[in-house]
Amino acid sequence: MLLSIFNAINFLGFAQQDKDSTMTVQDLKQFPKDDSTLVILDVRNPAELVSTLGKIDNVINIPIQELETRIGELDKYKDKLIAVICRSGNRSGKGTKILREHGYNAKNVLGGMIEYSKQEN
Repeated sequence: MLLSIFNAINFLGFAQQDKDSTMTVQDLKQFPKDDSTLVILDVRNPAELVSTLGKIDNVINIPIQELETRIGELDKYKDKLIAVICRSGNRSGKGTKILREHGYNAKNVLGGMIEYSKQEN
């Protein structure tokens, strides 16, 4: 029962998110591998990048708990689209909000690496 309520809340949260600040894994995968207008920011902890979910090549890794203090590292990408990803989409949602509040064009990748790894085939 509790899991059903949690899933319903998560679904409603995704449904209510603004299309300007979110993208699907399919949207992310439509960008060519060498597209220089897209930056992928993974906000998971470094240990998670070597987990079974793996990581996307050439991502920038700044853990969510360090993002506000390290945001200046992203200044050179202020004119680019930043796709923010994590394990499931929750931390990346927070990261997207932080980036957008600082004037970045950031989008949360819905479903995160869980969804990305499902669609690897």
